[in-house]
Amino acid sequence: MKRFAMAASLVISACSVASAQTTDQLVKGATDTSNVLNYGMGYNLQRFSTLNQINRDTIKNLVPVWNYSLNDDRSEESQPLVYQGVIYVTSHNATMAVDAKTGKQIWKSKIEYPAETPRIVCCGIINRGGALFDGKLFRTTLDANVIAIDIKDGKELWRQKAADIKEGYSMTVAPLVADGVVITGISGAEFGTRGFIDGWDPATGKHLWRTHSIPSPDEPGGDTWKGDTWKLGGGSTWITGSYDPELNTVYWGIGNPGPFNAAVRPGDNLYTCSVLAMDPKTGKIKWHYQFSPNNPFDYDAVAEMVLADMNVEGKPTKVLMDANRNGFFYVLDRTNGKLLAANPYVKVNWATGVDLKTGKPIETDVVKDARDGKKVTVYPSILGGKNWEPMSFNPQTGLAYANTLAFGGKYKSEPVTFKQGEWYLGMDLTDPWEWGDGARGHLKAIDPMTGKAKWEAASDIPRFSGVLSTAGGVVFTGALTGEFEAFDADTGKKLWQFQTGSGIEGQPVTWQQDGVQYVAVTSGYGGVYSLFSGDERLAKVPPGGSLWVFAVKQ
Repeated sequence: MKRFAMAASLVISACSVASAQTTDQLVKGATDTSNVLNYGMGYNLQRFSTLNQINRDTIKNLVPVWNYSLNDDRSEESQPLVYQGVIYVTSHNATMAVDAKTGKQIWKSKIEYPAETPRIVCCGIINRGGALFDGKLFRTTLDANVIAIDIKDGKELWRQKAADIKEGYSMTVAPLVADGVVITGISGAEFGTRGFIDGWDPATGKHLWRTHSIPSPDEPGGDTWKGDTWKLGGGSTWITGSYDPELNTVYWGIGNPGPFNAAVRPGDNLYTCSVLAMDPKTGKIKWHYQFSPNNPFDYDAVAEMVLADMNVEGKPTKVLMDANRNGFFYVLDRTNGKLLAANPYVKVNWATGVDLKTGKPIETDVVKDARDGKKVTVYPSILGGKNWEPMSFNPQTGLAYANTLAFGGKYKSEPVTFKQGEWYLGMDLTDPWEWGDGARGHLKAIDPMTGKAKWEAASDIPRFSGVLSTAGGVVFTGALTGEFEAFDADTGKKLWQFQTGSGIEGQPVTWQQDGVQYVAVTSGYGGVYSLFSGDERLAKVPPGGSLWVFAVKQ
């Protein structure tokens, strides 16, 4: 009996150690150069690597090692994960494990969807990646399910339904595992949904908590909605949050309010266009900051909330950075949400600045006229100064590298009536763009505290790929015309490019295995710009998803 008790104790102890090691690995993900364990290459979402085998001198010898077909003709925005020599990558309808050295498939787990699913997805049939923890890969599905997959064989371990797709909900977000909880967001604000963030038990799939991004009248912030408008208030949560283990706080961006017609929903409309600081165990909101109150222009704030430690006015400060869709680059104190800096990083005409005392934008008549139903030309457009595509922060240069947009929009509100499962916009979309002349986008090296660019690399067709920076002085990104590109982190000079065969909208990552540094990116065209821009220059870019891996030729 004593032997059995001792054996059981050893087993429990071993399991605890293994679990603790796994948690510890996630916490150290930003400095783990042998694996890519986190979305964003670390809980801080910096997308920076200390590896330097691929550098300004060796980049000319960078060549493809292998290419793996995803057998998918949709936009490929997924970020690969790498663990112990295996790459895990998702598409909208499959999860795959691939040998990192050879490109050979280990397993593939397919997803079958209800026939009505594609009809109700807003802005591209995609998936942005998974999360690894305790021998499982967690991902979301377009029909609003969260699933856990065994990383050994690809078998589904559990599945939980987060929402009803008939109400307009969908899921494209990569989950976040923080403090032992699987955290997921939701899409659907364009259909009159009420957004939320969920917490799940990784072992069983049990639903632990739900925090709505639109408060009810009896909750804090509920008084910022008039009548029943909160029920259709939007506030999607479709980009993965960041996490500070020391503060035990998750930072999650919240999307646009619904509908776009701001006159329908007077008030600040919390917590849309905001960031929430939350307890991962309970989902309790610790503090919030709203970037764009009562916003008409789809300036959602879902994009990455990057964490860093910086000197601000001579003091070491824990900051959160956000290149907001509204055109301002924000720096907040992440311990309390205090605004430290907010400056334009692209052309902005809807506000002259942000009041550092109140944290509120100083609006121009463009916003007033838009709320009054007049047609206005606004900068940035409804696609933002930067869209969803994640930026990188290099702590060595102190610069943020972001793919920005350089065009405006034409905004005119229109009456809107809610009908379940259909668009709930309240905006005239017949002619929404003010293109102007010249480049439509730039890769910029931005000073976070000023918003000013040290350099910029123009692109006639805007880039919608994520950005990766390294200690080798190289910045990686991709073009919608298919080129995987590398730039000098100090000067912006293009150092290298390779044609992948389809437009790049993925998120590059890097790691080292057996002494060799690799870079991987998914290629596959079909996201929001291709769907709505009408850019005829992309007519000859073929669809077709694939995963590319590169290394320096030895």
